Amino acid sequence: MLSALFLSFGVIFVAELGDKSHLMALAFAARYRAWPVLVGITIATAVTHAISVGIGAVVGAQLSTDTIAVVAGFAFLLFAAWTWRGDSLDEDDAKAAERSTRHAVVAASVAFFLAELGDKTMLATITLATKESAWGTWVGSTFGMVAADALAIVVGQQLGARLPERTIRIGATLSFVVFGVLLIVEGL
Repeated sequence: MLSALFLSFGVIFVAELGDKSHLMALAFAARYRAWPVLVGITIATAVTHAISVGIGAVVGAQLSTDTIAVVAGFAFLLFAAWTWRGDSLDEDDAKAAERSTRHAVVAASVAFFLAELGDKTMLATITLATKESAWGTWVGSTFGMVAADALAIVVGQQLGARLPERTIRIGATLSFVVFGVLLIVEGL
């Protein structure tokens, strides 16, 4: 379980850097107090990643571990390409961040839940859950995403600026390529 927790934490932390929801955390941090935003992110992440782990556990029970490793490896290579391409904060996402401060927790929870559906961090969590402990994957992926978004909140509030996107994108892309290649080699 601990290996699943640490692996999931690392993969999701890196995947979240520069992601659309990471940019949303920066936007929310510029408008609301940090704690309500962080609570909203945590609620949305816990729910989304629980769903992801459930899906991954069901899929994982149906396939051989070698097949899962190869498929997961190719999925991670796709995540690398997706990360390299990058995400941007569109107008609808920016409008969601401008809602009333009295409803910051609800606004952050709903916005982050919707942003994460089908996102690379959700797909990465599903992929990890096909091979790793469900509990460890859920805890690690949830903490990894919350930690990355907490970093965005701190940066957003303290500096009012974004992290250097190119550097983050290159580091995250390389991490996904390394994980993907290792999984493919393991499966073959």
